[in-house]
Amino acid sequence: MPSIKLPEGDYALQGPRDFPKATPPFPRLALAAAHVVADTLAEQDPWLDAKIDWDRTIAFRKYLWSLGLGVAEAMDTAQRGMGLDWTAAQELIRRSLDAMQDHPGAVMASGAGTDHLAPGPDVTVDDVIRAYEEQCSAVEAMGGRIILMASRALAKAAKSPADYERVYDRILSQVKQPVIIHWLGEMFDPALEGYWGNHDHMAAMETALSVIHAHADKVDGVKVSLLDDQKEIAMRRRLPQRVRMYTGDDFNYPELIAGDAQGYSDALLGIFDPIAPAVGGALAALSHNDRATYDAIMAPTVPLSRHIFKAPTRFYKTGVVFMAWLNGHQDHFVMVGGQQSTRSIRHFSELFRLADKAGLLRDPDMAVARMKTLLALHGAA
Repeated sequence: MPSIKLPEGDYALQGPRDFPKATPPFPRLALAAAHVVADTLAEQDPWLDAKIDWDRTIAFRKYLWSLGLGVAEAMDTAQRGMGLDWTAAQELIRRSLDAMQDHPGAVMASGAGTDHLAPGPDVTVDDVIRAYEEQCSAVEAMGGRIILMASRALAKAAKSPADYERVYDRILSQVKQPVIIHWLGEMFDPALEGYWGNHDHMAAMETALSVIHAHADKVDGVKVSLLDDQKEIAMRRRLPQRVRMYTGDDFNYPELIAGDAQGYSDALLGIFDPIAPAVGGALAALSHNDRATYDAIMAPTVPLSRHIFKAPTRFYKTGVVFMAWLNGHQDHFVMVGGQQSTRSIRHFSELFRLADKAGLLRDPDMAVARMKTLLALHGAA
């Protein structure tokens, strides 16, 4: 195995792990929120434009499907609302749905929100409803399933929990297929502080549960991204029958997915993008009731995930794309909106080491060569 001089000292790589063959169907639904690959050669203003390398972006979705994972499309991992606007998101969803036709049995759900409506003092709750209706109709017209994303405009316009209930009642009464409701915490997006009309998560949960119970036939599940396993479990135990809990907890996902005597969580996670081979192998083991192998695969991915998602958590996309570059899924480490600059070289150095410890650097020589390039760029060679 090769070695490399990192800012913290010399490091000898352990090499990739041979994960069990992924053979769906798995005992849990596992959707990876997938990133987008920037087109670095397009004429653009990199901080303002969202130029996408469509071939590499769609190829990565095909890679996820080949491992037995589903795709959560046009979500925050794809820099939705943080570099990827609604126009580009529609194109991404359309292209991914087209590509999915070549993968029988593949699963995909797509984000519909209000990000084309800028929050402001003049935006009303009715404006938010119209914005949601526009995006939901567009996704359904393409034949897609909906992930109902949290709305920054609603968080700004709502005056009480009743406003949230009115918006969700209206949208859920109209959708054609059951949706996944996404409760994204303020650690991922500060503009969503106080969602569901309350800054206290447990009080906010009461409003969310009221909406879900009132429309249980229109809710496939709820994805909770609060980075608090106990809050997720508390909510999971109160969901209507047949409504799934999709864990969005990138800190505690192994235990939440494995579950307890009272139930388990399915998963819709950004961390599944960089650790997809491990997830496929772990779920294959779980399908054979091999909890020991499941735990052995998942355990070393947790320090990696906690590092990628460390505060400020909203910058986690940078680590996801960095991993894609190290593993050859793209030829550069450049992101839409120039977001590759949001983490330090020491952050990337530790991420490199943790990825190797988890057995997730599939070509150690390539990974070392690319890490050396980044170190040189930062004056650390």
